[in-house]
Amino acid sequence: MASESESCNANAAAHPHHPRGTAALTAIAVDYRPEACRHSQDAGEIHVSFTYDDDGRDGSRWRSHHRFRPGSAVAASIRTPAGDTAGLNYNLYLSSLEGCREMDEIDFEFLGHDKRALQTNYHVGGGGGREQIHRLPFDPSDDFHHYAIAWDAQAIEWRVDGELIRREERREGEPWPEKPMRLYASLWDASDIDEGRWTGTYHGRDAPYVCSYKDVVVPPVEFWVEEDADAGDAPADAAAATAAAAVEEEAIAPAVDPVAGDAAPADAGAGKD
Repeated sequence: MASESESCNANAAAHPHHPRGTAALTAIAVDYRPEACRHSQDAGEIHVSFTYDDDGRDGSRWRSHHRFRPGSAVAASIRTPAGDTAGLNYNLYLSSLEGCREMDEIDFEFLGHDKRALQTNYHVGGGGGREQIHRLPFDPSDDFHHYAIAWDAQAIEWRVDGELIRREERREGEPWPEKPMRLYASLWDASDIDEGRWTGTYHGRDAPYVCSYKDVVVPPVEFWVEEDADAGDAPADAAAATAAAAVEEEAIAPAVDPVAGDAAPADAGAGKD
């Protein structure tokens, strides 16, 4: 379990595209290969690395502790891996329950064979097929750029560096993502998806690869689904009482919360729909 000091700031901050604001995410859980994910609390950064180890394992995935009801926004500044990234998928997405056949999901996904190709998509009850590819006007591995998703009962918006790149509005009679969702991010080898046509085929010429996230924000506490709460997500004022203990804990361990061992990332099917 994450220490209580790794809490989500309960005080909502102004968000340029969402009047209900956002809160800083300072607590994460790592549910695949915690040794490949480092959370630097002081810098407010999360670094996910990828290389095949002696056991053939690769990549990592982190997530928020809480699920969030629709009605607000998530965002992060991301610097994607440098070099030949063919075969890799790196991402930022919302999911009601990763790996569930009936999950709702809203995605940003980078397709490694073409570094300027950014895919957006959303899934309802496990059904996708709503992909769009956007051409980025920059190499996302050169520097940090800002990626944001705002969603509610009527619309979903995807923004890059503040610019709206896609908006979907709910249509009467059509399915819509309504389940509470966690924020996820992962880095994995998607070479097997669609026989390599989705992300290309992994070569690993420039391994290890690192995808970096900073200034991650999530909906304010009013949107948290409280039945999913754990001590790692206590509001910041509740964490103050354990600050001294947290400093001691930080000195001996990275600020991550391994929760599910080495189960392989389940988002490998995201590009199939």
